[in-house]
Amino acid sequence: MPKYLRFHATRRTFLPLTAALLAALLAACAPLSGMLPGASPEAAPPSAAAATVPPDAWLDQARAARRQVLRIDTATSLIAVTVRRGGALARLGHDHVIATRGLSGWAVPAAGAKPGRTSFSFRLDQMIVDDTELRAVAGLNTVPSADAISGTRNNMLVKVLDAEQYPEVRVVADTTGPGAPLETAITLHGVTRHYAVPATLSASGGRVTASGTVQLKQSDFGIKPFSVLGGALAVQDEMELRFEISAVKAR
Repeated sequence: MPKYLRFHATRRTFLPLTAALLAALLAACAPLSGMLPGASPEAAPPSAAAATVPPDAWLDQARAARRQVLRIDTATSLIAVTVRRGGALARLGHDHVIATRGLSGWAVPAAGAKPGRTSFSFRLDQMIVDDTELRAVAGLNTVPSADAISGTRNNMLVKVLDAEQYPEVRVVADTTGPGAPLETAITLHGVTRHYAVPATLSASGGRVTASGTVQLKQSDFGIKPFSVLGGALAVQDEMELRFEISAVKAR
């Protein structure tokens, strides 16, 4: 049961679920064709294209074919998920922002009739919990204590995500070009889900950047949103993902 959105009621603390942060990563596949802000993708039937090639074989094939290869720029990329409280007693709770900057991967843009692909991964133990600046951007005015943040992070990694056994999240997205949806496969906690995501992008000076927001659901990954008191105190199933992903020419 998700436990890492903190609720404070009668001096007790409940921890929320933001495991679905990882699902948000589908938006980060936008270096191939960008992301449509506000899109709310639905889980789609499995796409063989994103799963039939071994994790790194496609990149070797692209290089052998002299395709353009871009590197995900960790320094300028960010994925941040806002998880909000719900229920009749929501006023007793707190919202949280879970984020990652440690994306590692590659993008090969579509070229003519040749499809493009983005593939990247990140470690769960590199996630950031309740960064002050990111909370402000998300419109959250309160600042949890250091102990609260530490507790949230520990519960998220150990009790919910089982990060020791499943340390990485992997995302693979295919597209046929600008305006085409991203056929995206997200692997989290040993489970892979597939999405078709509308997308747009911008390119300047050898850099491709995608930014925007997208709504995702925890239940898409079989995660039951945390609730108590018959749902009077709960974690909302839907979450807002904000992303800014950049890819640059590989050296």
